[in-house]
Amino acid sequence: MCNKWWLQPLTLVATIVEEEKKLAATFVEEKMSLTATIDDKGARGAAIDAYKREQRSVHHRSEFPTFTANGPYESNLNKLTSYLYYKTPPTGFGKGSRGHTPDQTYGFALCRGDVSTSDCKTCVVEASSEIRKRCPYNKAAIIWYDNCLLKYSNNGFFGQIDTGNKFYIWNVHVVSEPAPFNKKTKELLSQLANEAQATPKLFATGERELGKSTKLYGLVQCTGDLSSVVCKNCLDGIIGELPSCCDGKKGGRVVSGSCNFIYEIYPFVNA
Repeated sequence: MCNKWWLQPLTLVATIVEEEKKLAATFVEEKMSLTATIDDKGARGAAIDAYKREQRSVHHRSEFPTFTANGPYESNLNKLTSYLYYKTPPTGFGKGSRGHTPDQTYGFALCRGDVSTSDCKTCVVEASSEIRKRCPYNKAAIIWYDNCLLKYSNNGFFGQIDTGNKFYIWNVHVVSEPAPFNKKTKELLSQLANEAQATPKLFATGERELGKSTKLYGLVQCTGDLSSVVCKNCLDGIIGELPSCCDGKKGGRVVSGSCNFIYEIYPFVNA
């Protein structure tokens, strides 16, 4: 497997600091001994530059197999990513394949369910560009941003839960009463998982009262290639990792190649 995860551009090695929210979040990898690295390639146009200032990304690639430059696999991959530029923004999800065995490539792009069409397109364009720069000759790779993810492989993977690509982020601040907070967090995310599986976008957001002046906010989402049943299984699986990820933490997320959740004690969903 690849020996690096990447965080960019607002990430300080293993810590993300958001001054307005007084939030510090720590990135940790799951099941792999990988390294967090800072990388910022600079601006490529005003829209992309503004987008990158607001976003952080993580990517992962398999070291093998690789493809030859200017060969049939690269041609098919170029066609696939171009297709995803146009297919994804209108609905928030696009998938497809190009070519034939042994040079066939499969891929999809998913935008977070609350982002606008224009922000979705910007994210997919940036993700497509960055993943090819960071993983130029890898047949399989995935990149995550706050607003989207993009994944491709030489093996068909549609409809299957991706258990190999996953990471945690959490707020380093701990609540004063972890047990009831953990219970309410799990209840909210489980409720949202039930709601998400019944929606066309496999996406749901919600909130729950924690006290007189505090609320808990949550978001869950699955990739659009999953059935409602498989989506629910995926979400149940990552929600079950709450004790490992975020025990008593004021905010956190588990992100995989098939589903993800976020919870915070401040509103973060786009209106």
